[in-house]
Order: sequence, then C-alpha cells, then structure tokens
Amino acid sequence: MRPTLFCAVIALLCVLILLPVQSQAVDHPPTGMGDDVAQVIRPLMERYGIPGMAVGIVVKGKDYVFDYGVESTATGAPIGHDTLFEIGSISKTFTATLASYAHITGKLALSDRASQYLPSLQRSNFDKVSLLNLGTHTSGGLPLQVPDEIKNNDQLMAYFQSWKPTYTPGTFRTYSNPSIGMLGMIAANSMHADFIELMERSLFPALGMRNTFLNVPSARTKHYAQGYTTNGVPVRMTPGVLWSEAYGIRTTASDMLRFVKANMHMLNVDPKWQDAITATHTGYYRIGAMTQDLIWEQYHYPVELDQLLSGNSTKILFEANPATELDPPVRPSGDVLINKTGSTSGFAAYVAFVPDKRIGIVLLANKSYPIDARVTAAFEILVHLGVT
Repeated sequence: MRPTLFCAVIALLCVLILLPVQSQAVDHPPTGMGDDVAQVIRPLMERYGIPGMAVGIVVKGKDYVFDYGVESTATGAPIGHDTLFEIGSISKTFTATLASYAHITGKLALSDRASQYLPSLQRSNFDKVSLLNLGTHTSGGLPLQVPDEIKNNDQLMAYFQSWKPTYTPGTFRTYSNPSIGMLGMIAANSMHADFIELMERSLFPALGMRNTFLNVPSARTKHYAQGYTTNGVPVRMTPGVLWSEAYGIRTTASDMLRFVKANMHMLNVDPKWQDAITATHTGYYRIGAMTQDLIWEQYHYPVELDQLLSGNSTKILFEANPATELDPPVRPSGDVLINKTGSTSGFAAYVAFVPDKRIGIVLLANKSYPIDARVTAAFEILVHLGVT
C-alpha cells in the first residue's frame, strides 16, 4: 500500500472511532445528554485506541443507548443497536440468577454442599464447600481460571477431587471462574437440563433479551463485533471448560439495559424470576468497603469513586482478601450501588445501577482496557447527568 493511501485509511479509521453513531434508544435522549456522554467516551476511546463502544443509560424511568465507533477496523462497519459484545464475567450474574431461581423453586438450597450434587466429589474437600461459597468466591482458594491442561469435564472432576483448599471456606474471597462455573453446572443439573438451553430458552426469553446468546446464531455473526487485545490484535473468545457459566455471554447494550431494569423491578417479569433476580442482591460477606452478594458486588449509596475503584481493584480481583461473614445476611436494599465488571481478551464491560434511584449504566467495548478506566468513566457520566 502506498504511504499516502495508508495514511488516508488510518485517518478515516480515526474519524470513525470518534464519530458517534446515531443513538439507538427506546427514548429520545434529552438535550445535552449525548454531549455529556461524548465528553467522557471520546477521550476514553482515543486514549486506549478503542474501535467501538456502546453506552446504555437508565435514568428517570427511561433508557437510552449511544453507539460510537466501529465493529471492526477492517470493515469499518459502525457500532449499532444490534452489535454483539462479549461481556466476560458479567455473564456470572446470569449464572447466579439461574442458581437463585433453582433455589427459589426448591431445586436446590444455597446452604447445600457442592458434593451433594456431584457424586464423584463426595468424600472430597467439596463436602465442606457450600453452594453459597461457590457463588460468593469464598470456597477456600479455587484458582482464578480453570487450569490450562484441563480440556473436558472428566478432567475437571478429577482436578476437583484432588483440590485442597488454602483457606477455611467462608473466610477469604478468592475470585474464581471454576467456583461460579461449578455453581452453574450444579444449578443446571438440579433442574435436569443443559445449562446453555436453560439460559437461551428460559432466562433470556423471560427477560425479553432477544439479542443475547451463548452460541451466536449464524444469522447474527455479521454484527458480532471484532474484539482487540490491549496491543490491538484481533481476537474473539475461545470456548473452554466452564466457559458458558463463567464468561460466555454475547449481548447488546439494549439487552443489557433490560437486565439492569429487571434488577431494579422496572420490567414485568414472571414473579419467580423476579424473586430470583432480587435475591442475588443479598449481601453475604464484607470485603473492605464492598459487600459480596451472589456474584454482584454492592456499596452503600451514595458512594465515592475511590471506594468503587478500591472494590474493583487488581488486589480484589487477583489476591485473596479476608471476608467477614454477615450474620444474618443483608437483605436486598434499594439504597446501594450494585456493580460488576467483565473482560475477555478482546472486550471490556462494566455495569452499575442504584435500585433506589432507578438509575443504571452499561459500558461495552470491543477492546480490552483497564477496569479503573471503565469505573471512572461510568462514574463521570453519572456525575454529568447529575444522578450521583
């Protein structure tokens, strides 16, 4: 490619990255809202070289979506209302909802032992680990990821059989994909169904999430955004053991707003599903300023940015942190901010909402970028909107 042509292509891509696509929203945004969002998102995208982002906002009973940049730097296709993003560990909140539903409907009890539902693990250390421990990262030291050498469920069970806890269950929080993955597996087994089928044929439809998938249909791959590593290398998620339970969902900003609204009792949802969603907001452990719910993490509202950054820090994510059990557990309350981050190799996401105020925000990006930048951007947008 000639140098002048190459420069022209790069210049065009830069324009596309910073160009906001026409907002695809249920409601027409108020005057100035688009500018307020853009003041935060444009510099963020430029700083980290993010090709595309979608920002969803719920405020004053209405929801809005703002789309920026492109699905792929190769095609230049703009981000739109039907663009699918990987949401990484935010998928865990859906797994928690399914487990909560199994609890609400009497298929299991969160106080049950994990080995009760996996016969091959009886007389193992999982005789001492409860389903609640699995859903709150307090099992006793399960690793962050499924070990690379494990390629199937038989190998996974063999690993679990020989696993030895580092801590007494319930005393330390160690963030873990295998932990929530096992909970999702057990929830599905308790309902005598396949996990992916339960999600795609029961949970997502119950919430009206028509553009949310674990297995993306061929008809929707056209708008499955291309992800990019921090170094700009194109990448998409590769399914592995426990992928669907821990990090496998692809969705749109609009669908994620539906999930946020369901978490704030703003949708007409089947009562059992609504009870299950609400129950995931119960606080079980205190880790610093953060309260660990069933996967969700919450803070007393109003909350300072420093507290959110501390609760979403690499120390909380990658290290073992002392956990103080809340006895009795803290019942779901409206005056809290609830949040969760999610990442894959090529995507980054963040969601936060305040049930009492019925405000929420979703950030989806097709490039991996730091968690503290996501949290700060979401906080700044809420400040701009005058709802913090």
